[in-house]
Amino acid sequence: MNLLVVGSVGLDTVKTPFGAVKEALGGSATYFAYAASFFAPVRLVGVVGEDFPQEHLTLLRQRGVHLDGLEVAPGRTFRWQGSYEYDLNEAHTLATELNVFETFQPKIPTAYQASEFVFLANINPELQLEVLTQVKAPRLIACDTMNLWIRTKREPLLALLKQVHIFILNDGEARQLTQQSSLIKAGRLLLQWGPRVVVIKKGEHGVLLFTQQDFFAAPAFPLEEVYDPTGAGDCFAGGFFGSLARHHHDQPLTTAALRQAVIFGSVLASFNVERFSLERLTSLTLDEIQTRYRQFSDITHFSPV
Repeated sequence: MNLLVVGSVGLDTVKTPFGAVKEALGGSATYFAYAASFFAPVRLVGVVGEDFPQEHLTLLRQRGVHLDGLEVAPGRTFRWQGSYEYDLNEAHTLATELNVFETFQPKIPTAYQASEFVFLANINPELQLEVLTQVKAPRLIACDTMNLWIRTKREPLLALLKQVHIFILNDGEARQLTQQSSLIKAGRLLLQWGPRVVVIKKGEHGVLLFTQQDFFAAPAFPLEEVYDPTGAGDCFAGGFFGSLARHHHDQPLTTAALRQAVIFGSVLASFNVERFSLERLTSLTLDEIQTRYRQFSDITHFSPV
């Protein structure tokens, strides 16, 4: 199986009520790749500046993330600075420095162009469409987006939705894009716009999964301590898509496979928020993932009366 992700790699400065980090490893493609790497080898395409710390590259390579598609461009690396109050569902952006990411033009290496699974992380939908012209008949394509692109690049985003199989977005983005207050109506409307699967993330309130044949709702895994939600949505996407690549790469995409992937995605996101940046994931094991997956099943199982 071959899993390709295209997106941002950067440095995050984050403050929450429980602590702070300065210029920690971040970016949508980084979080996705690290989470997905527990299930399948990952090929990453992105851009960093000449100031990007070597130890971050080493960390990703040790996790099995292939970096031949990571461009090192003259200039400074993309940086994001944000804070959270006690409502950890809402990030307050304090500063964004696009730097080399501002002129990023994804170039898919020849060896990556036949990737079976392609994830288009949160970048300009025009660039996401450009990536699809460089890959050769992937088996499964998924994408993410954000409120900025919904507001400024709506038409390219709608064109992209006609070409992807899975669309992952959060609840605010789903409402903004569809102009529907009901997430159920929003999910069903998004299915009419092209994707076969729509996944709406609701932060600490769980996930909704929509297909033409099925509807599934799962809670978030309950945690006593949450330190930093940065990257949780990207880790969910990595766990979700990685699970599909590992467990169902040679099988049809079934309802059971999608539901299992939602839980694995939720498990990876739950580990990510227990520490800042990728700190918790760097010590995570497959046994811990499987144990929490079983715990998730136990706490959500019930039998009809």
